[in-house]
Amino acid sequence: MRQIVLDTETTGLEVEQRHRIIEIGCVELNNRRLTGRKFHRYLNPERDIDEGALEVHGLTREQLAKEPKFAEIHAEFLDFVRDAELVIHNAPFDVAFLNAELARLDNGVRLDSGALLITDLCRVLDTLALARQMHPGQRNNLDALCKRYAVDNSHRDYHGALLDARILAEVYLAMTGGQAKLILSAELDTARSRAARLDSPNPLSDSVRIAVVRANEEELAAHEHVLALLDKASGGETVWRRM
Repeated sequence: MRQIVLDTETTGLEVEQRHRIIEIGCVELNNRRLTGRKFHRYLNPERDIDEGALEVHGLTREQLAKEPKFAEIHAEFLDFVRDAELVIHNAPFDVAFLNAELARLDNGVRLDSGALLITDLCRVLDTLALARQMHPGQRNNLDALCKRYAVDNSHRDYHGALLDARILAEVYLAMTGGQAKLILSAELDTARSRAARLDSPNPLSDSVRIAVVRANEEELAAHEHVLALLDKASGGETVWRRM
C-alpha cells in the first residue's frame, strides 16, 4: 500500500481568516517502507505571518518572497499524492488548508460543482485520532509520541514540514507495527536474513535452513495495542480473545 506522510506549516491557525500554507513536506511509504521519494516546497503566502506561527516555524515573509506560489506547484504536488493514503497528525487542520489552497485555483473545480478537495484524490489517516484511541487520556502530540515510542526528535528546534513528516513516519510505524527505526532497507533485511539463517539451530539439512526472527518486547507491545483496538471495534467478538 502506498502512503504519503504529510505535514504543512502555515501563516496562522485559522483557515477561515485566509491564512495560507507556507511549507509542504511529504515522504513516501510503500508497504510500510520508506522509498526515498519526497516532496518538499516552501511557498510564498502573499500575506503576513502571525507572530505566534513565526515562533513555531521561524519562517518570515521576507524569506518566502521569492518562493513559488501554491498555484505554481499544485500540479506536481497532486501528482505526488494522488491515489495514496495521506498520513497526517491532526489531519483536519492540514486538510482544511489544502482544500482552501485548491479552492483558490482557477482550474481547481470538479466537473460537477464545487472546488476540488484533497479527499477526492486521496484517503486520509489521522494519526492523532489513532493515538487517542490507543492512549486515551494521555498527551498525544507529536513530541509526546516521540517520547513514548523512543523516536529521536532532539534535532527539532523549529517545526519544519519535511522534518516533521519524517518524524511522523517513524512514529506511525512504531505505533502500528512496532518498527521503531526507519532502517528497513532491502540490504539490511538481506543481511539480517542471512545472519538468522547462519545462526539458526537444528537445520533440516545442509542446504535448507529456517530463519526464526522473534518479536522483541516493544514489537509485542505495539502488536497488543492493535489487537486491543480491533477487539474494541468488534465489541469483544474477536476470536483470539475467546480461545
